[in-house]
Amino acid sequence: MENKFGERLRTLRQERGLGQVQLARELDVGKSIVSLWERGECEPTLSKLVAIAQFFGVSVDYLAGLED
Repeated sequence: MENKFGERLRTLRQERGLGQVQLARELDVGKSIVSLWERGECEPTLSKLVAIAQFFGVSVDYLAGLED
């Protein structure tokens, strides 16, 4: 199964020049959570998914891989 969310999250984070620790602080989660999301080992809650989308200025559908 593809991990579009994790790939897109990593790409958005790197495009902003953020490390996992910095992003974790912005989203009020642990650094290990960001790592798990990027590797596809767990998924964010709906509220965190919305927060990520708002932080990066993208849609939830984009993050989920439902649109390009």
